[in-house]
Amino acid sequence: MLWAVFTLIAAAAQTARNAVQRELTATLGTVGATHVRFLFGFPFALLFLFGLLAVTGSTLPEVPAPFWPWAVAGALTQIAATATMLSVMGQRSFVVAYAYIKTEPVQVALFGLVFLGDHVTPLTGTAILIATAGVVVMSLKPGAAEASTTRSTVIGLISGALFALSAISYRGAILSLQLSDFVLAATFTLAVGLVIQAALLSLYLALRDPKVLRDIMRAWKPSLFAGFMGAFASQFWFLAFAITSAANVRTLALVEVLFAQGVTRFIFKQPTTAREAIGIVLVVIGVAVLVWAY
Repeated sequence: MLWAVFTLIAAAAQTARNAVQRELTATLGTVGATHVRFLFGFPFALLFLFGLLAVTGSTLPEVPAPFWPWAVAGALTQIAATATMLSVMGQRSFVVAYAYIKTEPVQVALFGLVFLGDHVTPLTGTAILIATAGVVVMSLKPGAAEASTTRSTVIGLISGALFALSAISYRGAILSLQLSDFVLAATFTLAVGLVIQAALLSLYLALRDPKVLRDIMRAWKPSLFAGFMGAFASQFWFLAFAITSAANVRTLALVEVLFAQGVTRFIFKQPTTAREAIGIVLVVIGVAVLVWAY
């Protein structure tokens, strides 16, 4: 169950990263806030990689041709997924879009079966549906129906699909290396993915909106933290992807919603509603069934 430990660590780190990145959206815009996690994350990913090589005495792996399409696809779909998610943050319809974004585990299971042959047992499929339903129940707050628009629904589903494709692509890249050392395979893939993302978005902003790059550098302190937490979370996501199917990982990752709920309850002293309590119970049941099935 090492993958479960990795996933829980990643989910906790991502909760902290998301909070900082959401604040940066107000000052840097959607593209700028998206770029922060990549631009300030890739140096840490390289540190992780070369630190691992120094400690283990390993060398950089030989990269087979199939690795590159998977890695590039993972990098591009993650950029697009993050941008679409951030684009609806702060809007009244965000709760609706967020609920659809969190259908990601269901989409991951489907894409994993199609592209990687990752089979889902009936019990695991049931766990995925229960946990996903719990997140949707928690996300759709009273008044969300009035805020719902076709646009928010479509954006949420597209963002969830892009996150799912990113997870599948990165798992495909990790597996294509065919390394016995899963830590090296995951760490190398992460470093390559973040370098691709940082280079592409930096080039785009340099050509289209250099002011955003300057604004990012001015906001380097929160950006540095967001970048580190992004790289740290991704390191553990990738370690989990190297061990088990992306569907298992992304379903267990729904506990991130519970972490966020805990922050709201204990730090901001906001009570848990009956609807949120039902959602929490469903997520816990779904996760428990997933772990038991595994």
